[in-house]
Amino acid sequence: MGRLRRSRVHKAQRDVHRATRTRARTRDIDLIQLHDLDPKNRAKLESQPIDVDRPGLGQHYCVECAKYMETDAALKTHWKSKVHKRRVKVLKEPVYTIEEAERAGGLGRETRKPKTGDVAQPS
Repeated sequence: MGRLRRSRVHKAQRDVHRATRTRARTRDIDLIQLHDLDPKNRAKLESQPIDVDRPGLGQHYCVECAKYMETDAALKTHWKSKVHKRRVKVLKEPVYTIEEAERAGGLGRETRKPKTGDVAQPS
């Protein structure tokens, strides 16, 4: 009597790695905050020329999520969805800057001055 089913070792792990390699990356949140939400750039993105390679000919674009929709009805439905509302909530938070990262890592400039009583006086 042999085994009834074959062993499925490491298949799930391999598929996870494949998915991360081939996943279509979306636009990063800091780029959307700094560039796309600017009124001039937002107007350009919302009124793009017709592009046959994009979904919906590039006419229905959500600036906050950086996604193209097929129809105007799909875009309006997307605006009411939880995914869009969560993205808008994240975009309302301030941008995480390099200076803030350096301060968190202990590399930033100290703003606090040492007290005069704490410094040892040479005798």
